[in-house]
Amino acid sequence: MNKSFELSSTFFIVGRVLIGIYFLLPGISKVFLFSDNLNIVIINEVPFPTFSLSIIAITQIVCGIWIIFGKNLKASSLSLVITTLLINFFIHDFWNLNGSPEQAHELQNFVKNLGILAGLLILSKER
Repeated sequence: MNKSFELSSTFFIVGRVLIGIYFLLPGISKVFLFSDNLNIVIINEVPFPTFSLSIIAITQIVCGIWIIFGKNLKASSLSLVITTLLINFFIHDFWNLNGSPEQAHELQNFVKNLGILAGLLILSKER
């Protein structure tokens, strides 16, 4: 077998597992720290806060596991693309923090999530 292909496959698996963990752990955290996360969702005026937080947590857990195990990659990646866009829009809304010390932090999170989003889009095209 071609060493380049083996390395490429290894990198794909490692990357897939890491991005899956990136969503799985926060999803689990949202379950165990539901009331803390619900407060953040309410403060950020997310519509239907309890329902929205529940759906996001379930999506992060289920899709994170699927990605780790290489199952339903297209559906799980695209579901997490939508999730990431919603989180960016509602939670990391740096444009609403003019002059706030938190603005730079939220901008950093927003941009970081764009990188994660790019990885998910690439992952959705695999296989």
